[in-house]
Amino acid sequence: MNDLEAYFRNNPGRLIHKWAHYFDIYDRHFRRFRNKPVNLLEIGVSQGGSLQMWKHYFGPQARIFGVDIDPKCKSLEEPNVQIFIGSQTDRAFLQKLKEQLPPLDILIDDGGHKMNQQIVTFEELFGLVKDDGVYLCEDTHTSFWMEYGGGYKRKGTFIEYSKNFVDFLHGWHSRQRAFRPNDFTRRVDSVHFYDSVVVIEKKKRPPLENLRTGAKSFDRTKVALAPDRQRVEEAKRRALAVINRVLMALRLRSFRW
Repeated sequence: MNDLEAYFRNNPGRLIHKWAHYFDIYDRHFRRFRNKPVNLLEIGVSQGGSLQMWKHYFGPQARIFGVDIDPKCKSLEEPNVQIFIGSQTDRAFLQKLKEQLPPLDILIDDGGHKMNQQIVTFEELFGLVKDDGVYLCEDTHTSFWMEYGGGYKRKGTFIEYSKNFVDFLHGWHSRQRAFRPNDFTRRVDSVHFYDSVVVIEKKKRPPLENLRTGAKSFDRTKVALAPDRQRVEEAKRRALAVINRVLMALRLRSFRW
């Protein structure tokens, strides 16, 4: 049991509601920030217990910020804990919030868990996270709950939206003009999918280097073919390349003889 789970199970403060398996995920991605001057924002204050938990976990140098739509949450402020009132789907509010907050080491979306809430929050606040910071969206199982706008393979869910992150990570390798490196490619080191949690770890990534070191053990020579056979194989190779360019443009499976 890590320190976060120990705090939770012996909670001396306000109400906290978490899935039990979250604590290992939190500790895995957050422990490097402990006892440092960390800036953390949690969307969704609820009863205020998790803000107290973060304050305890990260130590006295931590600055903890919360956002909630319920005005009563403002009364839960305490030293090193500041709370803003507003909706996570209100882009104007989120843009103003960015002006009031310092760059963030950690952003946790534990807000309303509806699809537009998760997507809008990511689009507006992901850029506020530092280049060595962490963005964590939890309770993503609502992407499979109809009442939250979810459903298996349903367009517009946060899970379907975040599947694009896997493509973005590989942007440097694209040979298609329609898919090029973007800001996500250049600023994200890894994406982690867990049951009900998506974690994005940021780090600046310049174009990748493909290196070789050491001496060859032997030459990799091709098998010599007769001239007629060479012409046939070359014609097949060219035809295959044309066919697969068309299939790739249509996003269909590749073809091989």
